[in-house]
Amino acid sequence: MPTDRAARRSSLLPPAGPQRTLAAAQLASAVGDGAYYTCSALYFTRVVGMSPTALGLGLAIGWALGSVAAVPLGHLADRRGPRRTAVVLGLAAAAVVVAFLVIRSYPSFLLAVCLYATAQSGLTAARQALVAGLVPPGERTGLLAHLQSTLNGGLAVGAAVGGIALSVGTRAAYLGAFVVTTIGLLVGALVLRRLPEVPPAAQESGAGPRLAVLRDRRYAAVTLVNAVLLLRMPLLSLVIPLWIAQRAPGIGWLGSALFVLNTLAVLAFQVRAARDVTGLDSAARAVRSAGVLLLACCAVFGLSALDVPVWAVGALLVVASVLQVAGEMRQSAGSWQIGFDLAPPDRIGQYQGFFGTGVAVARTLGPLLLTALLLDGGLAGWLVLGGVFLAAGFAMGPVARWAERDRGHALSPSAPVASAATATPVGTGTAGTAAEAA
Repeated sequence: MPTDRAARRSSLLPPAGPQRTLAAAQLASAVGDGAYYTCSALYFTRVVGMSPTALGLGLAIGWALGSVAAVPLGHLADRRGPRRTAVVLGLAAAAVVVAFLVIRSYPSFLLAVCLYATAQSGLTAARQALVAGLVPPGERTGLLAHLQSTLNGGLAVGAAVGGIALSVGTRAAYLGAFVVTTIGLLVGALVLRRLPEVPPAAQESGAGPRLAVLRDRRYAAVTLVNAVLLLRMPLLSLVIPLWIAQRAPGIGWLGSALFVLNTLAVLAFQVRAARDVTGLDSAARAVRSAGVLLLACCAVFGLSALDVPVWAVGALLVVASVLQVAGEMRQSAGSWQIGFDLAPPDRIGQYQGFFGTGVAVARTLGPLLLTALLLDGGLAGWLVLGGVFLAAGFAMGPVARWAERDRGHALSPSAPVASAATATPVGTGTAGTAAEAA
């Protein structure tokens, strides 16, 4: 019995040491993020008095700027050290949330949201660089699976806090949720200080442009294919609630239930879904299987457009959501491995910052594209989207192999990736410290 309990515990928690410290920092920040994302929109519209259009425009501008800033901030993490950079950016994000408490004008809001999105985007890139510096290459995907599971758990707790603020509905309640966000970001930044410092990447003269990723067409192609697969992101948060409201308004509550189902499934099964992803080939297989699952998911979602009873609509949506989260977990695991394996070891931060722009693209363009395609297109629209997912899933392998070509020096066991992982202080606890985002 103790052995079974220990096995279950090890599957839920990463090994002790830097890996678990990274997970603790992720958990604290995620609780804060969950509180912020749940109630920020209603705070700015109901309390501050901002129009939904102005709010949406400001958020779009902020996150667009943040995605652009992720590359230079990732480069900064490479050159100045990812731990130091991550701590500073975490503290900066907390300071901006404090500023939200006193903002009353739109120009101030626009400046603050741009700073917040920039700090958060750079923090994600710096954390990825920390993972690369503290964890051997073959074990990074396993840690990122733990971090994704931790992220979902923290977001759920934070969302519960935000939900309390929403139910109370007073300015003080909203501000209390923002205080929770500030504390979460502060604790996350301070926990990161417990990690060993990763030495900055060596700067070699004549090594190419400083922001080399902006000229790397092969890595850009991989990022583009991944961005297409990330169009799955607005499905449960936006499209499905609207779809239910249009097709079966009597079960509108099901949209929230499916979102909770997704969160709990990732929390419970993401680590298991990533267990067999250890290299570029296994990652490509994972993304290919994700394309098949997402096609099946879209087909089942589309069947709910047919003239069937309400209970059948609900059943189809549940089955489709299960297929969607299975595809999501496989796609996440494969893309994490590919994004790391194809990045030069001395430029992990800037490359991860660029790879993360796929999330911004999906969040910005996804709602517009998917609502037009699916809400108006019905079953045919769902099948078109499923075909796009299938094509992207099967394209990832060839595109990743094309990007890998001529990079043997960067991916070989004797290259700096491997030596950096073993030269860092991780070696002080090798049995428990070997091991994304956003």
